[in-house]
Amino acid sequence: MTAPRDLSVLIPFYNEAGNVLPLLDEIHGALAGLNYEIVCVNDCSADSTGAELIEAQTAHPDRVLIRTHVQRAGKSAALMTGLRDVSGKWTQLLDGDGQNDIADTRRLWDEIVAPGKTGRLGLIAGKRKSRNDSGFKWLQSRIANGVRRFMLRDDATDTGCGWKLMRTDAFRELPYFASMHRFLPALFKRAGWEVREELVNDRRRWHGSSKYGFLGRLGAGIADLIGMFWLVRRGKPGIAEEWNDPRAADQAIDAKKSS
Repeated sequence: MTAPRDLSVLIPFYNEAGNVLPLLDEIHGALAGLNYEIVCVNDCSADSTGAELIEAQTAHPDRVLIRTHVQRAGKSAALMTGLRDVSGKWTQLLDGDGQNDIADTRRLWDEIVAPGKTGRLGLIAGKRKSRNDSGFKWLQSRIANGVRRFMLRDDATDTGCGWKLMRTDAFRELPYFASMHRFLPALFKRAGWEVREELVNDRRRWHGSSKYGFLGRLGAGIADLIGMFWLVRRGKPGIAEEWNDPRAADQAIDAKKSS
């Protein structure tokens, strides 16, 4: 059994040949001195991603764990696969294309998590300082974020950013469904956790091309948003006072106000 870590970096990969080794090398450098692991999920890649992951694991067998899907399942499924094996108290989500900067993780870990300034904080969501997408993708994102905020009241301004640092036990409580990764701020808030946004870097993709097309994203996004609209109105989960859960005090206050 894997020894518990302070931080797990969870990365889904699909056809990211050329990105694997430089990304993992960058992570090792940025997180030096921390008790961390890197959990990589290969979502049935058809290129050399799998071979590159094995090379990365061979170089750091004590740090790198690989899980390989037998059939393509999508990003949210890959995150759930990796979540079964992460051992860190906190889990950092990164995309496998190199656009997210692990230096932001080290900076915010040192500023917020390491000093114990977390409280009810369940999710630190990245907000990109600048976008390396086309003007059309930027417009798509602005419209989608506006519609989502209006319907879900999650106050999130950049859910498309793959950089997210999460309390692992909170992440494990969330309901799974396809494309749930697009709605993590709303899901964390529904579960009673605090969500905050922090500015992070957005870099150009190192190799390969984007896996998301406009029509596919639009169709799935509408259906998922309707489902989320229903879900967030179904109430919050209960918290037992014996759990020593940081959300318990707030639920008790809410209960007194409503009585």
